[in-house]
Amino acid sequence: MTDARYIRASRGTEIFNAIVTGLTRIGVSIYGSRVLAVRGRKSGEWRTVPVNLLTYNGERYLVAPRGHTQWVRNMRAAGGGELRVGRKVEVFTAEELPDDVKPEILREYLRRWKFEVGVFFDGVDASASDEKLRSIAPGYPVFRLS
Repeated sequence: MTDARYIRASRGTEIFNAIVTGLTRIGVSIYGSRVLAVRGRKSGEWRTVPVNLLTYNGERYLVAPRGHTQWVRNMRAAGGGELRVGRKVEVFTAEELPDDVKPEILREYLRRWKFEVGVFFDGVDASASDEKLRSIAPGYPVFRLS
């Protein structure tokens, strides 16, 4: 696993995330947005970040387009968290997927949210081959939720 791939949020991304978070907190989900809450691996305090919840073939997934971020590291330690929209809170457990099963999930994620996250995929889009998606998979953590 390549922990080195991490793209720090730009000021524009921070502003966009703040807007999406604010809307999601009042109950307005933008293209499936949720506020992910996960316990900090060191502090034990709740940490929140907006995420796109992907439902694909009856399963639900979280993809980290900016790589091995703090929420990813916290999720690995906590094994789950909460998804929030308005007052609705859903507790879940998470299983990180191995790289060889990520291509179809990454493809679907890009199909739905390339307009928002494409900048983090260096020109790779939903039409990429399985081989290409498999080659970039180590840099994009994916969690299946239950």
